[in-house]
Amino acid sequence: ADPVSLPRLGCGSMGGMLALPPGQGPHQVGCTDVMVGHTRQGLFLRLFYPCVPRAGAAEPLWIPRSEYCGGLADVTLGRRWCSALLSIAIGSCKVPVSWNGPFKPHSSGYPLIIFSHGLGAFRTLYSSICTELASRGFVVAALEHRDRSAATTYFCTAEAGTEQWIPFQRVPQGQKEFYFRNKQVHQRAQECVRALRLFQDIAGGRSVPNVLHQGWDLSVLKDSLDLTKVAVMGHSFGGVTAVLALVKEPGFRCAVALDAWMFPLENVLYPEVPKPVLFINTEKFQTPESVAKMKRLSSRNSQTRIVTMLGTVHEDQTDFTFLSGKLFSRIFGRRGTLDPHKALAITTRAALAFLQRHLKLEEEFGRWDELLEGVGDSVVPDAPFCRSHL
Repeated sequence: ADPVSLPRLGCGSMGGMLALPPGQGPHQVGCTDVMVGHTRQGLFLRLFYPCVPRAGAAEPLWIPRSEYCGGLADVTLGRRWCSALLSIAIGSCKVPVSWNGPFKPHSSGYPLIIFSHGLGAFRTLYSSICTELASRGFVVAALEHRDRSAATTYFCTAEAGTEQWIPFQRVPQGQKEFYFRNKQVHQRAQECVRALRLFQDIAGGRSVPNVLHQGWDLSVLKDSLDLTKVAVMGHSFGGVTAVLALVKEPGFRCAVALDAWMFPLENVLYPEVPKPVLFINTEKFQTPESVAKMKRLSSRNSQTRIVTMLGTVHEDQTDFTFLSGKLFSRIFGRRGTLDPHKALAITTRAALAFLQRHLKLEEEFGRWDELLEGVGDSVVPDAPFCRSHL
């Protein structure tokens, strides 16, 4: 189903429930959904990319289908019956990008970022970060994982018009959480590797059919990707997924881990992480154990960095931070004190400075280098446990 709906209902910046910021970079941003294969071993992702501006472009829905409201209500509120209320509150909100907008070719190739979502999320809930990175000249593939960590997801079977939904799964009773989550993180990292393979196939001229028939031809990417410049990025469960993907795939040059949930990674893998990682933590989520794991990585790679954004909570690195205050606190409780637009600017600028350094980009993102040392307004180096700006 095409996720472009009727005109927005009270979801603009004027007193609506959600207003996502447009990208601040020089490129207009386009967006499409890509599903490859007819089994759960295939891939599902939302692609954000620099596009050619066009008048009257349609904007995609933030929540692509009503099933996702049901999944979200189940995961965040533990009550599926709230899904109708969520749907009324956020169901008509849009992402300020051009749906299926014409791709803007680039002869020397855009760098690529594979993005991994957090537990109970899905491919569209980091649209503000993905849009910002695409506006700065990246192609960003936001995966929707099929390890049952997404609020819900689906694949289209080979039988025309048939969908199979994969609901969120809590840790089964009697099973140790570590073993359950460890298996998931390996599946997620493998999906990140498969996503890279997909773009390598496209760049190599292989025809890749999109099961969703968006009318947007993936072959337009063929000569406009620089696959020597690929990073993996993610939030929370996606942050640790990004770290593990570095172990599994030498094609990833570095990782950006937003408030990574380090718990599911087995200890024997820490010495195996070969590439630099940028950990951008929020003030309220990390534990001393988790940070100790990050420090083990930084002791092995002098280019790895850990910084903390003051006045932030875990959800401040998702689109939920742009929800109106009442709705946010209903779903998540306390919110951070740092302005969401500022938090987004710090997160993306630090990431861009890090990506410039490790993907050897010829941009001017180095002007934000000091953020990588935890220098600047609302950031500190490492992970302080003694202070709170909330």
